Amino acid sequence: MTLRTRLPAPRRLPPLLPLDDRSAEPLQRQLYRGLREAILTGRIAPGALVSSTRALASELSVSRTTVVLAYEQLAAEGYLSTARGSGTRVASELPVRGSAVASRRPSAPARRAPRLSRRGDALSAIPSGGIRVAPAARPFRAGIPALELFPTSLWARLVSRRARRLSLSLLDYGDGGGYRPLRESIAAHVAGARGVECDWTQVIIMPGAFAAIDLVVRILLDAGDQVWIEEPGYLGARAAFAANGVRVMPVRVDAEGIDVPYGRARAPSARLAYVTPSHQYPLGMTMSLPRRLALLGWARTSAAWIVEDDYDSEYRYGGRPLPALYALDQHERVIYLGTFSKTMFPSLRLAFLVVPRGLAESFRLSREAGDQQPPALEQAALADFIAEGHFARHVRRMRAQYAARREALIAAAAREASQELTLDASDTGIHAIAWLPAGVSDRDVAARAAALGVEATALSTYYLGPPRAPGLVLGFAAVRPRDVAAGMRVLRDAVRASRRAR
Repeated sequence: MTLRTRLPAPRRLPPLLPLDDRSAEPLQRQLYRGLREAILTGRIAPGALVSSTRALASELSVSRTTVVLAYEQLAAEGYLSTARGSGTRVASELPVRGSAVASRRPSAPARRAPRLSRRGDALSAIPSGGIRVAPAARPFRAGIPALELFPTSLWARLVSRRARRLSLSLLDYGDGGGYRPLRESIAAHVAGARGVECDWTQVIIMPGAFAAIDLVVRILLDAGDQVWIEEPGYLGARAAFAANGVRVMPVRVDAEGIDVPYGRARAPSARLAYVTPSHQYPLGMTMSLPRRLALLGWARTSAAWIVEDDYDSEYRYGGRPLPALYALDQHERVIYLGTFSKTMFPSLRLAFLVVPRGLAESFRLSREAGDQQPPALEQAALADFIAEGHFARHVRRMRAQYAARREALIAAAAREASQELTLDASDTGIHAIAWLPAGVSDRDVAARAAALGVEATALSTYYLGPPRAPGLVLGFAAVRPRDVAAGMRVLRDAVRASRRAR
């Protein structure tokens, strides 16, 4: 067997790239794998300059075409970047893939996987959602706002101002319900924007939506209780219920939202329903008024609870946001869940619950007995951000930006991929559904697109049972308009390749 190895090139390429010209695998594929492994294992550092195609071809005694093809594949997947006048370099932000190549160290003896608790098994069994190609958002990552448009300088000033004036109350544990001025600001905001009339004592600050749902389950449900969850539905809610030993009962949705008669027939003794009535996740429909009233009637007669997740209804492009389900509740059966992940930025990790008056003290005491509230400094800065009007202005600005990005997505789908997918973009939220041709695997399409640097979440991931039809969840908020068309062409090619492979 003949092996070719390149000569050492200081600070540019790894010391050994073996190429076997007797292998059935093409030389460019061998070179691609070798370079990719070297990048992922750190032997070539992010930002490092790599040899030119001509120089590397000479060093390895292969044709320049072989090197060009390997470089092109690495560039398409985001591992290399080329700029005029500065050569080819390793990307500074590398793709993050669950199947990253491991270092070629001697493998340790196989070990039996450690035994997990029932809670650990339940959490591990929940799908993680879409493939993340890189740390920075790529087209069409779902659930991410336009982070580059967030007023970071203003936010930094507010945080710094609070940090310079830290009071003793902010240094203490604080109230279990959260920082009072923030709770007051949230109560005022949801009353005006969503019709959620409440006292500040009913607002409970939480470190994210998962923690909020988890707290609801721990206070109101017992292991073995049944819960309605929309089918398809939010994976984080499914994880929170399953981790607490609650029996998740998927209830189908139609054009009007969750099918209440179906839920009554399937799980008549359910203790709680988790719904997204203002913008069903992920399909996007708005729950009709008759369906809302039917759901509230079920909760009243069954002594059950409703968790209303209002995750992105601030972004409605056809008139004012609809009043929340909470606003229709006359019997205090609805718990309202809001988050700042879509309106501010995800790493803020601040969400909130608005609970019925009769539950407010139980929730506050449960928080104090558990992990207290999120860091007070961020809560105080956010209270200032809202009270000084910055939050309302930011949401108005983002609503206009997202409307334009939504239109760019619709136009690109019609222009670039009208034969491969059908776009369904509702008038609310920051994502759309792309329906695929019958028989095409949405997971296969998502994987093929990820290999080319485009993120699209398979719709089938959100189903517990068989999916209604193949589709992709496409986020558009984090996608600059200039990048939409190129991303849509990648999706088109991924669909075509998946159809040919059937």
